[in-house]
Amino acid sequence: MPSIWTMGELLVEIMRPQPGLGLYNPGPFLGPYPSGAPAIFIDTVARLGHPAGMIGGVGEDDFGRGLIDRLRTDGVRCEHIHSYPGHATAVAFVSYFDDGSRQFIYHIDGTPAVLADGHGAEMIAGPGYFHIMGCSLMANDLFRARIFGVMSVLHKKGAKISFDPNIRPELLGSRKLEDVVGPVLQLCHVLLPGVGELALLGGQETVQENVAALFARTPIEIIVVKRGKQGASVYSRKDGAGESVDVPAYVVDEVDPTGAGDCFDAGFLCGLLEGLSLKGCAEVASAAGALNAGAFGPMEGKISRANVAKVMKTGCVPAELLVRPQA
Repeated sequence: MPSIWTMGELLVEIMRPQPGLGLYNPGPFLGPYPSGAPAIFIDTVARLGHPAGMIGGVGEDDFGRGLIDRLRTDGVRCEHIHSYPGHATAVAFVSYFDDGSRQFIYHIDGTPAVLADGHGAEMIAGPGYFHIMGCSLMANDLFRARIFGVMSVLHKKGAKISFDPNIRPELLGSRKLEDVVGPVLQLCHVLLPGVGELALLGGQETVQENVAALFARTPIEIIVVKRGKQGASVYSRKDGAGESVDVPAYVVDEVDPTGAGDCFDAGFLCGLLEGLSLKGCAEVASAAGALNAGAFGPMEGKISRANVAKVMKTGCVPAELLVRPQA
């Protein structure tokens, strides 16, 4: 079976256990939890039973060892994740609020999270997809260039390129969006944006107009518009921007939304490699995202093929699959 690979940041999250505590005052935290959008994505791929590998970097410390051990235990190939002596693994401190918003303090710049150079990528055999996250491209210019280099190598080896724009204005800064994501869009096969990200990339008014614009100026074959609790809409070049496959979100008693979109991406690509219909791919994706949203911690959702099937059959995440914070 073709493998799925990604390259990007690995970090741990230290999280407030209850909403509203903020990050200013002393108080309880839980963690460290394995995290980083590419890591969440690729761990989900492995837990769904597909060959998976990651290119990245961690510090030579317990946080880094814990990250690699977790990924390896879940089935991710980690030989291209390097430990950097004398460096600390990247960390994010996170607090949640009752309105659903989140507050972050990141310690990523200069850490191994953005130091990986992709050396040895030419040795990767049988890549089916190479998945890229926009947040990784926005980390810094050198890391972005290295990701582009690996993208070019794996694309020439037959990998299709998938892209979640994951646009974060605080990371983009003064750089032009086209300069950051343009090279990916020109090789992209599957695009997985949110509605707002689609508008930024397409430059038009409506979802359909943005889809049509992207189909017109890129080789993208499939656009999956993620709508959060409203589900997802899938557009294919074959059917055009006027027709979509719409899939509702599964019901979940949300515990922590972090990483749900990354798990959605993983589920959709796994479905494509299995030859599922676009509707089937979106259903697997939605179930994986719902399972992760029902768990405290970015990678703590009880994601497996059996649990995905259970959610798809019942239409909701059952109470026994929820993971709440432990004091």
